[in-house]
Amino acid sequence: MPAPSPENQWYVVHVLSGQEGRVRERILRQRESEEMGEFIYEVLVPTEMVSEIRRGKKTSTKRKFFPGYIIVNMNLLTPDNQLVERTWYFIKEMEGVIGFAGTKDRPIPMRQGEVDAMLSQIKEREEHARPAISFEVGDTVKVADGPFQSQNGIVEEIDPERGKLRVAVTIFGRSTPVELEYWQVERA
Repeated sequence: MPAPSPENQWYVVHVLSGQEGRVRERILRQRESEEMGEFIYEVLVPTEMVSEIRRGKKTSTKRKFFPGYIIVNMNLLTPDNQLVERTWYFIKEMEGVIGFAGTKDRPIPMRQGEVDAMLSQIKEREEHARPAISFEVGDTVKVADGPFQSQNGIVEEIDPERGKLRVAVTIFGRSTPVELEYWQVERA
């Protein structure tokens, strides 16, 4: 099977965790200085906007949704499936790069359907902040703040728009629903 055209070759590159942005910047800087612009087209660090309620205030932060990986659009395979060694060594020897996803010495380009899905997912997740909740209905939680502090309860309902949970807490032997903000509870 022939390799995809040079502009349609996307690869997942494994990098040191926490270094994704630095590796991206390094690649882009050295692409210019080493005249690799005809081989390296785009370097992405997939991030998403996450909204949290902290101390009653809604905050939005950027978070990576593939920590330890960057996505690179580059010409790495010739039409007859041979490695373009200049590109291979440029990426492989970049400070912070661990290797390519795929086999050890044979990187595999992402399929076009995967690329399209990933690009639309990145665009959607960067535009619309989603709540950073780690709770699901039925989870047991501990109330960390407010009048029911240190009581355990079970999540009955989650309202991501308002950043609130309805938790069933046992008071005087009876299960009572209590509305709490995300930051007021933690995993039990």
